[in-house]
Amino acid sequence: MANVTIRNAIKSYGPLQVLHGVSLAARDGEFVVLVGPSGCGKSTLLRMIAGLESITDGEIDIGGRVVNDLEPKERDIAMVFQSYALYPHMTVRDNMAFSLKLSRQSRADIEAAVNRAAAILGLEPLLDRYPRQLSGGQRQRVAMGRAIVRNPAVFLFDEPLSNLDAKLRVQMRGEIKALHARLGATMIYVTHDQMEAMTMADRIVVMRDGRIEQVGSPLDIYDNPANSFVAGFIGSPAMNFVQGVVVREPELALRDDEGTKWPLPQGDDALVGRSVILGIRPEHVALSEVGLSGILRDIEPTGSETHLKVQIGQTAVVMLTRQRLTVPVGTPVQVQLDTDHIKLFDQNTGLRLQ
Repeated sequence: MANVTIRNAIKSYGPLQVLHGVSLAARDGEFVVLVGPSGCGKSTLLRMIAGLESITDGEIDIGGRVVNDLEPKERDIAMVFQSYALYPHMTVRDNMAFSLKLSRQSRADIEAAVNRAAAILGLEPLLDRYPRQLSGGQRQRVAMGRAIVRNPAVFLFDEPLSNLDAKLRVQMRGEIKALHARLGATMIYVTHDQMEAMTMADRIVVMRDGRIEQVGSPLDIYDNPANSFVAGFIGSPAMNFVQGVVVREPELALRDDEGTKWPLPQGDDALVGRSVILGIRPEHVALSEVGLSGILRDIEPTGSETHLKVQIGQTAVVMLTRQRLTVPVGTPVQVQLDTDHIKLFDQNTGLRLQ
């Protein structure tokens, strides 16, 4: 296993720069997830680690070796792709053994490595099947098995679950986490799905426009987002945002463009007169006997919880409850915010203020 250290990595395609001085360290045995919207540079960064994309400037260090100029096969990594990339004319056994045959390992060593990986992934009954005879989840396990047999220092995953249905994605998330626990390997995983990032990572790296916005544990990023982008990207349903000016009339509040006053934590008069963004997560908003007046616009039952959308002036606030509500859409309601969980962000920079 190995550390992966990226120092000021820059990637350009001609005049277009897509990574802007990215620095990151994945510790030995750590599960790091790169997450962000499409086009943020996360897959490009992963492919640079793998050697499938050249680095324009900066350094990539794997296990104490700068690998900028090394071919992928010399970097001691294994990569699992979104598309599985299995050879259709080969059996599961031959797909998993292929890279070992290319490296001219002995038949006994190849058989031992394939059998070990098959046992880890529950593939023993499938070794003589062809990819066309497998489900999507089984094919993805074969792709992981092909990586495991190489016993690499670092595993790289490029959105490996995006082709699977929702139920199978949940199952495969568990299998990949179990694989990490069993192997103790360094893993770097790319996804656009923030739920995958939250449930799988030791640390999350949130990216936007070729830059890292925040690095931290899942709950630290959820509870303490560095800026409004991270706050809105991590979490489902997403955080609610309201723009306005901080006033004291007589209590501290946020006054939006319509004149509605939203409650704020008390005590920080330094923010009075400042243009800010109020952020609060749906689980910290509740129906109440007193509070902000609004109209219930939508009810979305999901089974274990219910998502409500309440219109307060021109602002739609999403809230989350475990109650089974029978209130009809269109009913006037009162909404209360838990001010202990309000986050404030600067309107110009998006940076968190508290």
